[in-house]
Amino acid sequence: MAHATVHATPAATTAHAAGHAEGQQHPIKLYLVVWGWLFVLSTFSYLVDYFHLHGLLRWSLILLFMILKAGLIVAVFMHMAWERLALMYAILTPPLVVLVFVAIMVVESNYTVFSRLLFFGTGH
Repeated sequence: MAHATVHATPAATTAHAAGHAEGQQHPIKLYLVVWGWLFVLSTFSYLVDYFHLHGLLRWSLILLFMILKAGLIVAVFMHMAWERLALMYAILTPPLVVLVFVAIMVVESNYTVFSRLLFFGTGH
């Protein structure tokens, strides 16, 4: 029984390896830029406390900076920006659905407080 042996030329092997490695690596500049943005966003979130912001503005800014930082980390460092759309939906849809449910609960809690104040008074 004869076995056929296929020998690839060194140039073809090198081109294939280089093409494969090139598709898997990202330029260091991308990581440095993202690191810079994470530093800037962290500075902004520190400044929220430094300037003694309070109330809805404080929490809105903190959440905004947190979501932006998490988005950058997930997109670049966890390579989500280069994943298939189906995988992105599988990972991003559940937290979005949870946020919708939280919004529904907030609306419901406001209705409950309004109803209690309307029917039971302030208690004074």
